[in-house]
Amino acid sequence: MPSTNILTLSCPDRPGLVYAVTRWIAEAGGNILDSQQFSDTSDDEFFLRVHFTIPDGRSAGELSRQFAGLAEQHRMAYRLVVAETPLRTLVMVSREGHCLNDLLYRQSTGALNIQIPAIVSNHRELERLATAYDVPFHHVPVVDKPEAEARLLALVDELEVDLVVLARYMQILSDETCRALQGRAINIHHSFLPSFKGARPYQQAHDRGVKLIGATAHYVTGALDEGPIIDQGVLRVDHRMTAADLARVGRDVESQTLSRAVRLHAESRVLMNGPRTVVFA
Repeated sequence: MPSTNILTLSCPDRPGLVYAVTRWIAEAGGNILDSQQFSDTSDDEFFLRVHFTIPDGRSAGELSRQFAGLAEQHRMAYRLVVAETPLRTLVMVSREGHCLNDLLYRQSTGALNIQIPAIVSNHRELERLATAYDVPFHHVPVVDKPEAEARLLALVDELEVDLVVLARYMQILSDETCRALQGRAINIHHSFLPSFKGARPYQQAHDRGVKLIGATAHYVTGALDEGPIIDQGVLRVDHRMTAADLARVGRDVESQTLSRAVRLHAESRVLMNGPRTVVFA
C-alpha cells in the first residue's frame, strides 16, 4: 500500500532548495500532494512542508534515513512522519473543563488527528469527564512539585507521548520540565488588550471596559506565557456584557484557539523560527 508522508524542514536559504527536495521525492518514486514554503528574508532562513505519497510503502524511518544525505548537504533540520498516524497527546488540566471537553470531543469525531492516552490533573473534578470518554485519569496533586513533575515525565515516557497539552492547567512548570518538553508542549491562556494577570482576569477586564478579548496558544517555555505563538483568537465585546458574559465567550475562544493549535501541530504545520513560528495553515 502507498504511504502518505509529511516532510518538514528548515535550513539556510539558497537557490535550488525546492528543486533539490522535489527531485529527491520524484527519484524516490513519490508524488507530491501539497507543498508550502517560506523564505524569511530577515535572517535568510528557508522553511518547507511537503505532503507526498510513496507507492511502495517504504516506512517513514527508511525514507528519513535516505533523505539524510541531502539534508546534510544543505544543513537542513528536518522531520519526516506518516501523515495518518495520530499524535499521542497527554492532556493536563486543573478544574476548568472547557478546553479538555473540546479536545476530547474533537478527538472522538476524528476532527483532530490525535490519540489521548491519559489525562493528568492536580484535582479530581474532571475525572467523570475523562471516564465518559473512556480515557485514563491520573490524579497527580502538586504537594511536592519536583515529585509531581517527575510523575508527569514518567507518564510521558511510559505512554510514548508525542505532545503534552496544558488545557487550563493552573500550575507553573519548572524550567527543567519545560526544557524536557521543549517543542512538544502547548499551553493556552486568555489574552486581553490591555493584559490582566492574577486572580479574576475577566472581572478585571470588565472593570476596565475592554472591547477585545481573546486567547493565545503557544509552546511552553521557562518564560511564563511567552513561548513561541502558534495561534490566537479574538472576539469583540461591548459594555452590555457582564463579567460572567466575558468569561463565557472567553471559554469558547480559548477552546477553539487551543484546538486549532493542536491540529496545526498534529499535522506538522508548525515550524520553529527562533522565538517565532512559521505556520503553514
